[in-house]
Amino acid sequence: MEYNQMKPGSTSVGDGATDAAASGAVGSGIGKIPKSWDLEADVVVIGAGAAGLSAAIKAADAGASVIVVETNYDIGGHAIISGGNVPLGGGTSAQRKFGIEDSPDLVFRDLTDWSIVQPNGWPDYRYNDRAVMRAFADHCVQTYEFLLANGVNFKDVPPDNQGGHNLGNSAPRENHLIWTKGAGPESPNARGGTALIRPLEVSARAKGVRFLLNYKMTSLVREPGSEQKTGRLIGVTARNTPRILPGQTTPLKSFRSDGNIETTQSSVAIRAKKSVILATGGSTSNVNFRRMFDPRLTDVLQVAGEPYTFQDGSGELAAMAIGASLWGLANQILENGDNIRTKRALATRYNYMTWELESPIFPLIRATGLNVKDWQDLILVNQVGKRFYDETKGDYPHGNVYNEINPYTPNNYRNNENIKFNPTKHNFFNAAVAMNEHSEPPDYSAGPVWAIFDADAAEREKWKLTPPYVDIDGYFFSAKTLRELAAAINNPYQAKPMDGATWISASLYPGTRSRRRHSTPLGARRSCTIAARV
Repeated sequence: MEYNQMKPGSTSVGDGATDAAASGAVGSGIGKIPKSWDLEADVVVIGAGAAGLSAAIKAADAGASVIVVETNYDIGGHAIISGGNVPLGGGTSAQRKFGIEDSPDLVFRDLTDWSIVQPNGWPDYRYNDRAVMRAFADHCVQTYEFLLANGVNFKDVPPDNQGGHNLGNSAPRENHLIWTKGAGPESPNARGGTALIRPLEVSARAKGVRFLLNYKMTSLVREPGSEQKTGRLIGVTARNTPRILPGQTTPLKSFRSDGNIETTQSSVAIRAKKSVILATGGSTSNVNFRRMFDPRLTDVLQVAGEPYTFQDGSGELAAMAIGASLWGLANQILENGDNIRTKRALATRYNYMTWELESPIFPLIRATGLNVKDWQDLILVNQVGKRFYDETKGDYPHGNVYNEINPYTPNNYRNNENIKFNPTKHNFFNAAVAMNEHSEPPDYSAGPVWAIFDADAAEREKWKLTPPYVDIDGYFFSAKTLRELAAAINNPYQAKPMDGATWISASLYPGTRSRRRHSTPLGARRSCTIAARV
């Protein structure tokens, strides 16, 4: 399983912020004013993902000097390993080219429509912040044209629904990027998001933006305030965070280096003469942070983006430490969209996707993982060894997209009459994280989920069951019998040894698998039974 929490947008912090550090706000706190500054720029951007690069370019276009601080060895953040699907509508040049009618008002109306709900009963837009949605709607077209002007080339096809989540019912708005150069130093995993990030990087560097890579923000720095006025934010501090692969002694290097600030100081102080922009809006790797929204999200869950990038909540926590607040938190627990889902990459720790062998961070990943083509070829069991759900049923609904509700009357309660209520189809995650016989206090975690299949299934799926395609260190096991397989399973998140071979056997026989084309019990036709962590 994998957790992919929705990210808040970037936050600009400057004059007028309320100092909440003394009132117990959570965060990294306010740093002391340094005796001297190591670096300075008009604008300091924290984070070199899609938000950070765009903010840096806009600041440079306005004539500001810019430093981007990034904890990773290279730019890109989560976006560089995303699928490269970009939801922008409102009347973009692509929509106009293909005769699609849309407008900012239509986007705003769609994304605040209280009446749209999914087949499991969860609303799409009811809890959206209306001011944020208005700003988004009004800037969709400008953002699309900004991306084109800075070298991003979208696929020349009409915007559609593919890969989209919660796009709005009135018009197709999903745009697509393709990366064709494969994985390597330029692209961590040959994903479409690289075609968004690398052009933005090229534009930023050409416009004089400087990059301080391998440095993580540790605190925000502000001037002393008074009872009448809080002190102005004047900079940040950061510590050196080089990334060194297993077996290596030198840190990883970025693909491009022009404009990089070369230093290995253990810590630096960076003065921001005009503004600090926090563009590190990811918190899914911070277990305590994400469990504020859902206590079931224990450390057993995998996180989208790792290990290329880790979303530790540092941006949110730093902003909260100087008085910012987080709004719209209801959206963090909605059971629709792309927040939480099972993945089809088995037998690898990092299962947001299967990985390419050529990835520069493959020594950290250790296994490509196995991509599932047909869920009929396996069953899923919990840490006890008990099958807990129909594998062919889905995750949470993908979220409202163009023409999903038809006929559709905006903000009308009758729209619900056109939705076929079907919670069973979309309850996999809830079943997967439910307590079981091995759940223990204090968290009562459900533990890992295991995919059970036999050699014939592996042959049908055309899987290679040896390293580097599977991770035999806790994520892939094989044995001659189900009982031996249960005894072999050993994973850090497995609360107890799987003594449930009886449960597995009961799950495999045709009586419980009558819907399957391959109803023969696993292990019966070949003397090989296999478990791979989901």
